[in-house]
Amino acid sequence: MSGQLKEVRNRIKSVTSTQQITKAMKMVSAAKLRRAQDAIIQMRPYSGKLQDMLSNIVSAASSEVSLPLADERPIERVLFILVTSDRGLCGAYNANVIKLARSIISSKYAAQQAKGNVTILPIGKKGYEFFERNNQKQVSDYWDIFSDLTFENVRRAAVYAQQAFLNKEYDRVEIVYSQFKNAATQNFISEQYLPIPKVEQKENSMSTDFIFEPSMETLMQELMPKILNTQVYKAVLDANASEHGARMTAMDKASENANDLLKALKISYNRARQAAITTELTEIVSGAAALQG
Repeated sequence: MSGQLKEVRNRIKSVTSTQQITKAMKMVSAAKLRRAQDAIIQMRPYSGKLQDMLSNIVSAASSEVSLPLADERPIERVLFILVTSDRGLCGAYNANVIKLARSIISSKYAAQQAKGNVTILPIGKKGYEFFERNNQKQVSDYWDIFSDLTFENVRRAAVYAQQAFLNKEYDRVEIVYSQFKNAATQNFISEQYLPIPKVEQKENSMSTDFIFEPSMETLMQELMPKILNTQVYKAVLDANASEHGARMTAMDKASENANDLLKALKISYNRARQAAITTELTEIVSGAAALQG
């Protein structure tokens, strides 16, 4: 009986220590989430407006204007910019991003995958490690961006994708990431990055008419890469906030589960202790009765 009591005491001590860790991680993630949330909330309107403007211009451009980054061609080779996290302990966050990428590859680009023409550009260690284990073709130069998350580091990955598209190394580039909504909710989405998607003009709708000075072609050659860099940076900031939100939620749930487990263990401990006391009393009473007899 004493061995059972010791085992339950050790489990209570272990669960209490784990709960302290999960509570501390929740507080750290909450602090990081506030900063990450502020960054993406400030970035989103700016990035959204630039993207809308770019899509409108590409849609309205005449065939005489040369816009290489909007050049539609048969899809033979595909690049996925996949944004995951560097660390785990954030619930199903990384698994859901990877699952979405694999689902799109198997349904939309199965023919290209069969020929070995699908490449992953991972941003985040977890995505890199997963596809490395699965022998997927990768561009492994940018997976450690989260160790020093700056616009310049993200820009290097975006510039690689743009240059590879211009060199016709890839005919389609997509970004797969988690769009931040709140601490408990993330939307896992895929967006076409290149060629720049066009906006479908609805009937009786007025297209936006821009006045360009200097020429449209000159401005677009200068502005397109910068807007595209901003789009990737926005996706990375979204993913960063989503990661901290998912980790905070996971640690909060883990703390609650530890609390429930502690209650159950304490009940087991008290029952075992009461059984041990009852056994000892029975032995004393039996011994006294034997002496009297």
